[in-house]
Amino acid sequence: MTALHYREAYLQGRARLEAAGVPEAELDARLLLEYVCGTQRQTMLLKPERGLTDAEAERYGKAVSERAKRVPLQHITGRQYFMGLEFLVDARVLVPRPDTEILVEEVLKDGANGARVLDLCTGSGCILLSILKYSVSAEGTGTDLSADALRVAEENAKRLQQEAVFYAGDLFAALPGGERGFDIIVSNPPYIEREVIPGLMPEVREHDPYMALDGGMDGLDFYRRIAKEAPAHFAAEGRLYLETGSTQAAAVSALLRENGFTGIRIVKDYAGLDRVVCGTYGG
Repeated sequence: MTALHYREAYLQGRARLEAAGVPEAELDARLLLEYVCGTQRQTMLLKPERGLTDAEAERYGKAVSERAKRVPLQHITGRQYFMGLEFLVDARVLVPRPDTEILVEEVLKDGANGARVLDLCTGSGCILLSILKYSVSAEGTGTDLSADALRVAEENAKRLQQEAVFYAGDLFAALPGGERGFDIIVSNPPYIEREVIPGLMPEVREHDPYMALDGGMDGLDFYRRIAKEAPAHFAAEGRLYLETGSTQAAAVSALLRENGFTGIRIVKDYAGLDRVVCGTYGG
């Protein structure tokens, strides 16, 4: 029996994903093949006739079948790159999106060295751990309503050799004794309007944790709470950074203004859409 060649396997995988209507089928077919075979991007060009072992062919077939069912690529591979770092991800956490890097970049631009950082709705820990990784002497705390998500965040902290404390609970209520004195508070909270969720792509609707998506009827429930409660947990002066939906920045800015924040600004993502709202409290 002739071994399945590398490029042949890729073409078969791509065809199956295209037939299933998977977005970016060409890219995903290649990434799954590299994941299964432990190969690199250039393998397709340099060694297209490389034979797959029976085990590799079987694993690739199963991986493509899962992706064809619209299981997210990252749930199959168990990893996602964010800010140049590899994070473990699975069905317990929201898969980190490239747009969220804008949030981290703004924190780092303004400076986080020596800061006490609180990350609300931390999920995989990608925001908090990236800030700690690229800062000097920063201290990190993350909270999340999901204890399962925090287990993923804790594992990512170990892998990235970053010290952070994680508490399970509802936003600030998770902090023991109502802990205060944070210099920076960040969050990518649930912000999708509840009635919109059924129309999302299957990868999101069926596989991302529902609690990480549902922002209430107008998508602003968490922003209202964070804007109101954050001031009590800052040091003498603090900075707040929030990721928002592309149409929510003006409303979120107004919430911050109503709760005493100043220096409010909106940062756009790589597509030119509103993505992050920042503000300062005190000082």
